[in-house]
Amino acid sequence: MDHWFQRELQLIEEKGLTRKLRSFSNGNESEIIMNGKKFLLFSSNNYLGLATDFRLRKKASEGISTYGTGAGGSRLTTGNFVIHEQLESEIADFKKTEAAIVFSSGYLANIGVISSVMKAGDMIFSDAWNHASIIDGCRLSQAKTIVYEHADMVDLEHKLRHSRGDGKKLIVTDGVFSMDGDIAPLPEIVALAKKYNAYIMIDDAHVTGVLGSDGRGTADYFGLKDDIDFTVGTLSKAIGAEGGFVATSSIAKNYLLNNARSFIFQTGLSPSAIEAAREGISIIQNEPERREQLLNNAKYLRLKLEELGFVVTEGETPIISLLIGDAHEAMQFSEKLLDEGVFIPAIRPPTVPKGSSRLRITVMATHSMEQLNTVINKIEKIGKEMGIV
Repeated sequence: MDHWFQRELQLIEEKGLTRKLRSFSNGNESEIIMNGKKFLLFSSNNYLGLATDFRLRKKASEGISTYGTGAGGSRLTTGNFVIHEQLESEIADFKKTEAAIVFSSGYLANIGVISSVMKAGDMIFSDAWNHASIIDGCRLSQAKTIVYEHADMVDLEHKLRHSRGDGKKLIVTDGVFSMDGDIAPLPEIVALAKKYNAYIMIDDAHVTGVLGSDGRGTADYFGLKDDIDFTVGTLSKAIGAEGGFVATSSIAKNYLLNNARSFIFQTGLSPSAIEAAREGISIIQNEPERREQLLNNAKYLRLKLEELGFVVTEGETPIISLLIGDAHEAMQFSEKLLDEGVFIPAIRPPTVPKGSSRLRITVMATHSMEQLNTVINKIEKIGKEMGIV
């Protein structure tokens, strides 16, 4: 069997797609330590710097002191604590929905909603660039999945119009797409959902804490919070903790509690993660200057890279993709940045389509202007060396 694995790994290496783990000796600060050396970190989803904030650390410790290190079972047996329900209530208040239900990860939340709500005879309309967890949720359901071209509302309407059957319809999309950082055209999606009687589900993993009033997400950003049936999110990015959630109606929450296998059979979220998430949500709402700094940093870095002649994705989010194209060249660029003390991994197929390999740069509110200028200068230097600009 090892011969088979070796052959498959060799094919991956020949395509420039080999992946490996890198170990940090500290948390996701703006500067990290690997193998005893310091690097500027421009690839973390710790957008607001809360994952290493002393207040979240303190609350996490308090959670352990009171409840221990683990939940001890699924929430439907022995793993449901008062703080689970407090967190859900606070998420619902933050997202302005009737209710919320917490999962152990955003991945589990996505597959839980889709696979339990959509059944044989139903139809799912999924954006071509949706996250892998959405794709896997569609596969686990028995519904027919119809993929529409990325953010193409003409294509989506064409497919809705020509769909046949009496089953439920669900339009599912990322709020902000994780590789390009662009925002889903939610107003148009809502209009089509109403026209063709479809439910809407959005994944706000990269939006919660970033866009909308107080960082409430995509629906709030567009003023459409009352038009979304399921908002999935993560506690592990801007919020700075761990876990996932679904913000929805009270009756839909009760349905998921009774039917979503990734909720029923999961061990409850750990007390430390719960208490850290509660603190993160509180800070996001009470310290809007963090979000303002994040978006200002992203705007500055994107503008400077464009001025230098790099091809970068448009937008206002902290996800900035610097497009390279060839997977080997993207890897080479990333390795050269490492030599210069900057950590930005190359993103290659199958994560992105063939020919669109890139450096996925993510900005944090905690990046200083000096750090931003340093990474700009390093990228410019290597881009000129490689003939990219």
